[in-house]
Amino acid sequence: MRGNVAVFKCLIPSAVQEYVSVVSWEKDTVSIVPGNRFFLTSYGALYISDVQKEDALSTYRCITKHKYSGETRQSNGARLSVLDPTETPPSVMDSFQSGEVQVGRSIELPCIASGYPNPTIRWLKDGRPLPADSRWTRRLTGLTISDLRLEDSGNYICEVTNSFGSKEVTGHLNVIEPLRVTLSPKNLKTGISSTVILSCAVQGSPHFTVSWFRNTEPIVPDQHFSIQGAHNETLFITAAQKRHSGAYQCFATRKGQTAQDFSIILLEDGTPRIVSSFSERVVAPGEPFSLMCAAKGAPPPTITWTLDDEPVARDSAHRASQYTLSDGSTVSHVNVTNPQIRDGGVYRCAARNSAGSAEYQARINVRGPPSIRAMRNITAVAGRNTFINCRVIGYPYYSIKWFKDGTTPLPDNHRQVVYENGTLKLSDVQKGADEGAYLCSVLIQPQLSISQTVYVTVKVPPLIQPFDFPPTSIGKLMYIACVVSSGDMPIRITWRKDGQEIVSGTSGVTIETKEFMSSLQISKVSLEHNGNYTCIASNDAATVSSERQLIVTVPPGFRVQPNNQDGIYGKSEVLNCSVEGYPPPKVVWKHAKGIGNPQQYHPVPLTGRIQILSNGSLLIRHVLEEDRGYYLCQASNGVGSDISKSMMLTVKIPAMITSHPNTTMAIKGQNKELNCTARGEYPIIIRWERGDTVIDPDRNPRYSITTNSNEKSDEVISTLKLKPAERGDSVFFSCHAINSYGEGRGLIQLTVQEPPDPPELEVREVKDRSMNLRWTQRFDGNSIITSYDIEYKNKSDPWELKHATRKISPTNNQANIVELHPASVYSIRMYSYNKIGRSQASKELTISTEEAPPDGPPMEVILQPMTSQSIRVTWKAPKKELQNGVIRGYQIGYRENGPGSNGQYSIVEMKATGDSEVYTLDNLKKFAQYGVVVQAFNRAGTGPSSSEINATTLEDVPSQPPQNVRAITVTSDEAVITWSEPPRMTLNGVLKGYRVVFWSLYPDGGGCCGGQTLRLNQKWGEMQNITTTREQVELKGLEKFTNYSIQVLAYTQAGDGVRSNVLYIQTREDHPGPPAGIKAVPSSASSVVVSWLPPIKPNGIIRKYTIYCSSPGSGQPAPSEYEANPELLIYRITHLTRGQQYLIWAAAVTTAGRGNISEKVTVEPAGKAPAKILSFGGTVTTPWMKEVRLPCSSVGEPTPTIKWTKDSEDTAIPVTQDGHRNILSNGTLVLRSVKAEDSGYYTCTATNTLGFDTIIVNLLVQVPPDQPRLTVSTTSTSSITLAWIPGDNGGSSIRGFVLQYSVDNTEEWKDVFISSSERSFKLDNLRCGTWYKVKLAAKNSVGAGRISEIIEAKTHGREPQFNKDQPLFTHINSTHARLNLQGWTSGGCPITAVLLEFRPKGTWAWQSVRTNASADIFLAELREATWYELKMKACNSAGCGNQSSQFATLDYDGSTIPPIKSARGEGDDVKKLFSIGCPVILVTLGMALLFIIRKKRKEKRLKRLRDAKSLAEMLISSKNNRSFDTPVKGPPQGPRLHIDIPRVQLLIEDKEGIKQIGEDKATIPVTDTEFSQSVNPQSFCTGVSVHHPALIQNTGPLIDMSDIRPGTNPVSRKSVKSAHSTRNRYSSQWTLTKCQASTPARTLTSDWRTVGSQHGITVTESDSYSASLSQDTDKGRNSMVSTESASSTYEELARAYEHAKLEEHLQHAKFEITECFISDSSSDQMTTGTNDNADSMTSMSTPSEPGICRFTASPPKPQDYDRGKNVAVPIPHRANKSEYCNLPLYMKTDPFFRKQAELHDPCPVVPPREASIRSLAARAYHTQGRHMTLDPSKQQALTLGHGGLSSLTSSGASGTSGPASSGAAGSSSISSGTATLPQRTLTMPSTSSTSSAPSGAAAAGAIAGSTGGSGPTPGSSKVGGSRDSLLESSSSGLGRLQKQNAGAYSKSYTLV
Repeated sequence: MRGNVAVFKCLIPSAVQEYVSVVSWEKDTVSIVPGNRFFLTSYGALYISDVQKEDALSTYRCITKHKYSGETRQSNGARLSVLDPTETPPSVMDSFQSGEVQVGRSIELPCIASGYPNPTIRWLKDGRPLPADSRWTRRLTGLTISDLRLEDSGNYICEVTNSFGSKEVTGHLNVIEPLRVTLSPKNLKTGISSTVILSCAVQGSPHFTVSWFRNTEPIVPDQHFSIQGAHNETLFITAAQKRHSGAYQCFATRKGQTAQDFSIILLEDGTPRIVSSFSERVVAPGEPFSLMCAAKGAPPPTITWTLDDEPVARDSAHRASQYTLSDGSTVSHVNVTNPQIRDGGVYRCAARNSAGSAEYQARINVRGPPSIRAMRNITAVAGRNTFINCRVIGYPYYSIKWFKDGTTPLPDNHRQVVYENGTLKLSDVQKGADEGAYLCSVLIQPQLSISQTVYVTVKVPPLIQPFDFPPTSIGKLMYIACVVSSGDMPIRITWRKDGQEIVSGTSGVTIETKEFMSSLQISKVSLEHNGNYTCIASNDAATVSSERQLIVTVPPGFRVQPNNQDGIYGKSEVLNCSVEGYPPPKVVWKHAKGIGNPQQYHPVPLTGRIQILSNGSLLIRHVLEEDRGYYLCQASNGVGSDISKSMMLTVKIPAMITSHPNTTMAIKGQNKELNCTARGEYPIIIRWERGDTVIDPDRNPRYSITTNSNEKSDEVISTLKLKPAERGDSVFFSCHAINSYGEGRGLIQLTVQEPPDPPELEVREVKDRSMNLRWTQRFDGNSIITSYDIEYKNKSDPWELKHATRKISPTNNQANIVELHPASVYSIRMYSYNKIGRSQASKELTISTEEAPPDGPPMEVILQPMTSQSIRVTWKAPKKELQNGVIRGYQIGYRENGPGSNGQYSIVEMKATGDSEVYTLDNLKKFAQYGVVVQAFNRAGTGPSSSEINATTLEDVPSQPPQNVRAITVTSDEAVITWSEPPRMTLNGVLKGYRVVFWSLYPDGGGCCGGQTLRLNQKWGEMQNITTTREQVELKGLEKFTNYSIQVLAYTQAGDGVRSNVLYIQTREDHPGPPAGIKAVPSSASSVVVSWLPPIKPNGIIRKYTIYCSSPGSGQPAPSEYEANPELLIYRITHLTRGQQYLIWAAAVTTAGRGNISEKVTVEPAGKAPAKILSFGGTVTTPWMKEVRLPCSSVGEPTPTIKWTKDSEDTAIPVTQDGHRNILSNGTLVLRSVKAEDSGYYTCTATNTLGFDTIIVNLLVQVPPDQPRLTVSTTSTSSITLAWIPGDNGGSSIRGFVLQYSVDNTEEWKDVFISSSERSFKLDNLRCGTWYKVKLAAKNSVGAGRISEIIEAKTHGREPQFNKDQPLFTHINSTHARLNLQGWTSGGCPITAVLLEFRPKGTWAWQSVRTNASADIFLAELREATWYELKMKACNSAGCGNQSSQFATLDYDGSTIPPIKSARGEGDDVKKLFSIGCPVILVTLGMALLFIIRKKRKEKRLKRLRDAKSLAEMLISSKNNRSFDTPVKGPPQGPRLHIDIPRVQLLIEDKEGIKQIGEDKATIPVTDTEFSQSVNPQSFCTGVSVHHPALIQNTGPLIDMSDIRPGTNPVSRKSVKSAHSTRNRYSSQWTLTKCQASTPARTLTSDWRTVGSQHGITVTESDSYSASLSQDTDKGRNSMVSTESASSTYEELARAYEHAKLEEHLQHAKFEITECFISDSSSDQMTTGTNDNADSMTSMSTPSEPGICRFTASPPKPQDYDRGKNVAVPIPHRANKSEYCNLPLYMKTDPFFRKQAELHDPCPVVPPREASIRSLAARAYHTQGRHMTLDPSKQQALTLGHGGLSSLTSSGASGTSGPASSGAAGSSSISSGTATLPQRTLTMPSTSSTSSAPSGAAAAGAIAGSTGGSGPTPGSSKVGGSRDSLLESSSSGLGRLQKQNAGAYSKSYTLV
């Protein structure tokens, strides 16, 4: 198929494939040079790649060569049939099956396939893709692997795939290592009779066989040789003999591979020999000695030791050791550590191995008395040597002598030797001569000897006479005799053959044995009798043997004789000829050519093709015609005559095709003939095939066959006719010739030509103005394509308006069409031509060109400055014909055109919205000129930009102050200020001028009272400014000698710029002003005391004062002058005349001179003077927490007494001395740590008997400023603009603000300091899209005030998002994917990072990629044909956006893969069960653990509950068993508790609801001071709860108490923050219940309603307790939170009652302690109260022990109604007619209650949280109030609205006030407000229930007047006012009532 690969193979008969190989290929008789498109494989195939039609016009032949003969042959020609591509699945044309290659070589695995589309090939190894390795090369011919390794073995799969199918072939490659053999030991020299082991180690491929050879002869296992091992790799030689020496070879063989190694084995006489020994020695007893003996032998011998022929004992005293040296020597030692006499004697070492033995002996003498051991008789062998030891022990001795038969001294012949050590040697022992008794005599003293006798017996060994086997042959008789000529009887004779014992009667062998003779008889000798025969004779003396070889010879003979044979040409043939004989005969083959009578034989040349087999037959591997003729087989072995036999070989020729056309042409529709010629042995049959189908003319009449024989040339000619030829006939036709000996085939390629088919046209690439076409020529009509034509047009035009490209070269398969218009639709078609004609038109294609960047710019671009930092840009889209697609958006480029700019455009981008667009550029420089251009863009890119248009941003205020500001004082009231212009770049506009801002700084506060001037702080004067256009200004009219702060700013048309840093100057000194006041009082009859005040304007530093004194009546014209110290302000003038009047005045003096004089005062000295005060009154200002001294110096005679009072409302309260206040002896009032409540008018009165004098001092205590009210005005992406309204300045001018801000989720606050004149501020350089927390605090001379509410604001911007219109991927292939990061929109904040995570679907591990790129990113090393999961996260400062997706890589062929089907696997159920079960189990375990923990905690709490019960009873303190009716004679004593609530809201709670009682107050007065105990001494107990719950409840705005400072009187504050703060997140409360409190302070009373009362008369009971503040701000909050560290007994309450309740019935009422928290900080001070009304403020501000607890009270049981008739219970809140206004807000919203409200008077409108209990704190009441049940007609109750205190009335026996509703109505003038909590009525007791009507009326009138809106009455303070005001009420009427002490006078309050 055209475009595919063609494969030519050379068909070689299988019989000769081993010897014939392809050497080259020819194309039309020209040798093909590999390269370009032609490839030759290693196994001889020809590949032609990218087959074209012209390849079918040539003829191809292969050239082969015979391996042995060198003959070359050329195959018949073959032609290629090229078909047009048709869509077909792939088919494999050439592949491999299996192969075996050695390591290090190369191999080529073929895999060629055809199909359309062209198939792709993928290789797999063992089911996996090939590893990346440079040794693996994919070529057209297949897979080439070089430098093969063992791991390359495996199954190789070639997958062939196209879009219509796939196919695969599998083959196995076995990589083997070359065989390597190692034989060990390499060389061995050992002794006879040893065992030799040879090991053959084979490395390389498995499945090998091992064979052994000795001296080139195969080793046959016998009694000496044995072969063992799984592969016969071990050879054992047992009892090796000398004949076994030689070269041993180990051969390993596997499929033609052979490897060998050899070893030389040398067997020698290995009889041991002693190479080293010991010598004779003498040792003393106990002296250790060591004997060494070394011997050599083969194999290494073993050494044994004997002592006097006995084995050496082995014990602790005798040790023997033995080891072998590297040279084969064996060394043995005997060590005797403690020798005794018995250890002496002859020591012998004997070395023995399989070859023999050797001995050495020497005497070791141990000193001691000699003796002879018992000696054994000896048996000696005749002919050998014998040693006889005299076993003497002990030393010394004189001599040892031997005697034979007791008389003959030895030696007496040459065969006898006596050694010095006493050993007797008998050589060549003789039987008669040497037998007998031998006496050993040892001379131990000169005349004393000892002796022992030993008997020697001689045995004679056998002696065999020599014998031999005569030569013999098969069939003869054999008789051999083995005769023993001497030896002691009895003698045993046996025979062995080849080491095996011969059994008589077997194998024709008979053995006859007599007394000293044995004969071997063989009746008929045969070949099996060949071998070595051994005769063995033995007796008691020895065993001897004699060995001879029997050789039987056999003449040659035929086992199989040669016969005439037929051989088939080209096949193998064996000419049989098998011979036998001994020695084995040698076979020779000879050949005589010709088929007639043989004339002359010649030896057959033995080549690789012809070989003689081991049995003598002749093998001809490839029979040729010249092999015919006669063959002679001749054999000889030197025995007898040679033998021979001839035979004739006839070669038969199989049928073969000798002539046929390889290729031929035909025209479609014409007739065609095909001819074929064959030869071979007759008969020959010719068969025609078309492809693989046999042609049968009978079935297909379009074919006809004729066959003719040519007898002359022995050829047969056959003709096939086609009538006519069709396209389908372009195939291979084959003619087959068949006879009895084989078959031949000839291939004929027929090509039928016709006009081509139209090409298949496809678009390869489309661009904006061009497209790339590619076409495939399916069928070229079997004729070369000559050209192509391409035609195209606009889709809407007819083909007559086409554009054409003609005569395109046939070698091209693609073309570019250019000059197209972007975003247009075209139609395209194509023709092809060959020599036959033109094809039809191809299928028409419709193509749309891509978009191109716009060719035109946006139109009508207009710039409009909007602000000083923004310009609005408007424009219209480019012209339609120039857009080149859909406009997606625009890029606006802008740059500053001013000096210093870099000229680079900044680019912003926006999406297109229509034909008209608008965009605002912000964050520009102020008053700067910008050039702006606009570009449109579509998918293809960005078009040209518009012409640059310039615009200037609006003016703004200068951003920097003037520079080099300087100030010079000219005079005492004039200064000159100079400066220079700010930098031009910071003017932000046209400079209009400058403004100088200045203000004075003078002492804040002043002196008074004649005391020291207080200059603790400075006060700011009025701020002034002067405008000028110059850079200098003169400031005139300044205060003299005054500090000034000066700032200079520049301004433009937009406003004032930034001020310069504050510049401080001081005007010069001048003459001072007059003293502000002067006093002169007589102090005695001759002196007066003068005091004065400093000048209001000192105009400098006062250096001194001059006092002038003149007496008008004295006649002295000039006054007297006195100089006074400027610090004292007092002077005494003496020596005056009594009764004379004097004028006195004063003047101050500075460095500038004397100032103006003060006013003149007259004084007259007197002896008795009324009291006068020298100090001055006035106003004193001081910061809080300082010590203040108010002087009150007095004179008079007698000495006056001083009394200080403080005005409180309309009364004066004497100032008492305590730790806070002290009056010195000179009358000075000292106030320590002053607080805000210390402010007021103080009066000092000096009194004596003659008169009194008074001064009034107004003390103003300055406190930190109140919190500002902070708001957010504007925000941008990087800034937040804040605005605020300052709060109260605390009595001192605000000096600045501190702004703190932080990111919302952090607590890292940053500080910004702001000028006091600013009311807004812009926070710049913030993070985009981020929430910020901001708070603000003001500062004055006292310090920083309370921080404002924390507000939150967010800069513009959001987290990134992915644009769904953008593609996620721009490119995906099988291993890579490119992501489009441009799809992320920034959300207004720049993207800082993009995190990608991806993984193959179904896996666990994610792969991460992090990038900062904004364009594209590649995911590499992906798996092909795999689905992936992708997660993207893009982050900016505003947050992160997420995008997830799935994608699939392409298959190896570029095709897509189907989606993953959700098939449930076997493990899905388990996974699902696991995923569901795990959370359930975890939750269950968690709940069980939580239950156990809570249970244990509850048990602990219940235990603590029991332990705390007694303390609860102490707190309640009023539980007793007395009846209510029992009078109480005295007040019950109970503990006084101080309850500290740090910054909380205060609530009063009952069973119906909760009332809010705190606004800006942290101190609640609760105890009475002077209440009478004589009236109605009943015991009533009530409960009040003080709460500060978590401020997250939805019950309306709560009160934030965090602005209360220690020591501040809360009632004096004028502003209260209404909104609660979310920062407080703790919740607890104290509730104290107390009966008849005995410790008075302030009283807060609760209103209770008697259960048994039928008329609802209210009886109240005073609950005495106090709540005071002791902690400030967060310190108090921290003390509240840290409850766990408390150690007091209150902590036990806190923990015991946290979740448990203790119920107590107390006086028929139930009490519960629900919560208690005690802080870990407490004060050492405890307020105990005082009866002094003036001292009440002191007790209020004294810290007490902090803590919170909660009690609640419930009504008594119904059965106790009668007993508890007067018991106070909480008021039930029900919506009756009079109490609608008391309903909670959630009940008022009910429709039923709204209807009820419409029928009655509206609720009083009262501002929320304005009710004040200050009147309670400002007045003194009786200590014990009682509430009695009154007649309803006389009852007066007050009902207060939820917003605050609405009315205050009094009730008595003759009460005249109206009902409560009138009081409510009277408050209608108060501003409206709402409340969300139910009310609680509090009563304020009076002194008597029988108070007179006028008194009651007066009180009522006073209060009614103040609350009813008619204006204040005398003695009362105003009520109502603004939201932040505090309500105050008159106390004048109540003050009178306190003294009457008659009856229970009560008043009711509701606190919200």
